Order: sequence, then C-alpha cells, then structure tokens
Amino acid sequence: MGALDGLVVADFTRVLAGPYATMLLGDMGATVIKIERPEVGDDTRHWGPPYDPAGRATYFESVNRNKTSVAIDMTSAEGLAEARELVKRADIVIHNFPPSNSVKFGLDYASVKELKPEVIYCSITGFGSGAGAQMPGYDLLVQAMGGLMSVTGPGPGQPTKVGVALVDVITGMHATIGILAALNHRNLSGEGQEIEVNLLSSLLSAMVNQASSYVSGDVVPGILGNAHPSITPYEVYQTADRPVVIAVGNDGQFAKLCDALGIADVASDPRFLTNPDRVEHRVALNDLLNSEFRKFGADHWWHNLSEVGVPCGPINALDDAFKFAESLGLNPIITMNQDGEARKQVANPITFSKTPVRYAVAPPSLDEA
Repeated sequence: MGALDGLVVADFTRVLAGPYATMLLGDMGATVIKIERPEVGDDTRHWGPPYDPAGRATYFESVNRNKTSVAIDMTSAEGLAEARELVKRADIVIHNFPPSNSVKFGLDYASVKELKPEVIYCSITGFGSGAGAQMPGYDLLVQAMGGLMSVTGPGPGQPTKVGVALVDVITGMHATIGILAALNHRNLSGEGQEIEVNLLSSLLSAMVNQASSYVSGDVVPGILGNAHPSITPYEVYQTADRPVVIAVGNDGQFAKLCDALGIADVASDPRFLTNPDRVEHRVALNDLLNSEFRKFGADHWWHNLSEVGVPCGPINALDDAFKFAESLGLNPIITMNQDGEARKQVANPITFSKTPVRYAVAPPSLDEA
C-alpha cells in the first residue's frame, strides 16, 4: 500500500517541473494519468542524446515512471470533452499551461472547480500568473533572471548555470509539498483549493542565505567560485593528484584539520581563531592550506581527514557518485522489469516505514494507457 493509494492525478504538465512532481506522487501510490499531444507527446521524448539502449530519451525517462499516457488533442472539441471527463475523475489536477491557455481549454481553476468542487488544483508557471504570465518558463532563463547565475561560476564576471535544471526540480518539489498540504486540508474540511507555484519565486526562496544577505543585510552577493561567502575553509583544494572538498563548519573541525595537516599552531593564529576571522583572512589561510594539501593525493586526505571528523571528500563524476552511494547501502538505482525488459531508474530518495514508495510502471510510451 502506498501513502497516496486511491488518489487520481490528471497530469497536464510537460518537460520537467510538473512531471517531476507527478512522478513523486506516483511513487507514493497515486494513479497518474499523463495527458500528451497526439503523435508528438511531451517535448522531452525528443530531447536527446543521450538515449537508453532501446532508443528512448533518458531525459523523459528520468521523470515519468508510475504514469499512464493518454494522447488528447486539446485543440479539438472532442479532445477538450475527453479532458474534462478525466478532470471529473481526478483528485488532483496539475498543469503548466500559460494562464491564457488554461482559460482557452476550460481548465482554469474556476472551470475545473465547477466540474469537481473538491479538486486540488495546481498550476506551475515560470514567472507567476500576473504581469509575468506570458513569459516563457525555461530553467536557464530563470537561473539568469532569478540571480542564481550571479553567484555561480569560476570567478567574478563569469556567471555560470548550475549543471542540472535545478530550478525546475525545486519548483516540482514545492508543487508536491503544496499538493500534499492541500490534501490534508481537504481531509479535514472537505474543501479543495487552488495552488500556484512559479519558477522565479521557487528559486528566490531556494537561494536561502544568499537571498537573505540581500533581503535582511542589504548585501548583493557575487561570485566566489567554490568558496562560501560566510564559512572558511569551505571550498575546493588541489592535492597532489586531484581536488578535494573541505567543508569545515566550526572551530573544532578547523583545529582538527590543522592538526591533521601538521600545522596545529595555525588554529591558534589570531587571524584564524574564529570563523569570521578566517573569512576575513581567507586568502592567507588558503595559501597555508594549499601548500599542505599538495603534499599528498586526494584519497590520502579523504581517508585521513574523515577519520578525525573533518568533512572531506573527492569530487566524483556521476559514475563514482553512484558507486559511492551503493557502497553505503543506499541502493540509488532500481530496475523495473516490464514486458521482459529491464529498465534502470534512479531511486526515489524517500524511505517510508509503513508505506514504501513503489516502482510499478516504467515510463510509458505515448498513448499507452
């Protein structure tokens, strides 16, 4: 039994933020019906390479398990009638149409509420339903306009996007959280409600300490490469063979680091006594640390520093990252066997003691109900 067994989701989303949210709901037991365009389907069905051994785009595969697919022509009267019938069956309706399209399709909240008063209705946009309603909600665009690129990159004047569509993922998680909260409210009151999430607001919230430095401190942060604006040493250091990350979060860890490096007296240097001192004298401290780290390789420092409680680790490529997770018993990869075919997926990261996530249905072919 899944935590959301018995709930039906009418999923009108495509690309990433919405499909990620509905996959999470499906993993937790909800019945997810993915509505796609005839013949074309979700855009990400065609976003490749890379492809899996059967030629399917791995992008689509990453966020569409535990769903069935229904192809509906939303430009036809027949298609809209079919969509409304699905809405009547659904507990949750989620879409990422531009607001004008949701009205045109008769799938705005007011119209859907008439069909199913107790519905949980979630819309995902790039820049909200007001003045930014018609702006295209692409992750890269929001990373730029929402400030993430302004604090990401190798150095000042070199803004860089994050290596995954992180804003979409964060927004999908916010949509899921909102839906689950609304379901609890419905359980208590019998009332449905409308939920709106957008990529820009989700990013600004997820910028946490960087956003707060502006909102609360009137400081506009910039690019520090791999350094942290408020903690030192908390960055990448080059060893004799490859780089490692050091993530010292308190004075005790710093003393242990200095002792392990053979420079115990540095921990009592007035320039480095406290974290604010270390941040102020970051360059001088890094000069000392770098000269020590270069004496041995990354594995030496990883094992020796970890043993004494100093957060340290190598910079893994994804293959090594998955192997590392496997070595910890985290089981990061699951295999779904369907129609005699084994299809690998990244595991859902949530563990439930009573209602475990399920891996019932591999990502569907178009119109595979």
